[in-house]
Amino acid sequence: MERGERDEELERLGDDLDGLDPQDPEVRAFAAHRDRMQRPNSEATVEGMLRGVDDFAQSVNRADGHRRLVAVSVVVLILLGVLFTVWNAVAFMLHTFLG
Repeated sequence: MERGERDEELERLGDDLDGLDPQDPEVRAFAAHRDRMQRPNSEATVEGMLRGVDDFAQSVNRADGHRRLVAVSVVVLILLGVLFTVWNAVAFMLHTFLG
């Protein structure tokens, strides 16, 4: 995020951060957390689903150690499941059409 976006985020959450140092990294993390909590997030839309994927990717980028390894493992397992499903669908179509 750029600095201007962070300043706007702090302005929106000004009442919650009253008396706290806006330059403190923990305060900025708290402001980002509050912004995510207040943001409407409908999972029934494509935008909502992509926002969820973005939140997951951002949290994986902040994670380290075992948490990062588990997150990467989950992503790899999901991709393997998708690859297996696509392979079976293509094989079924080829078997059906080519007999």
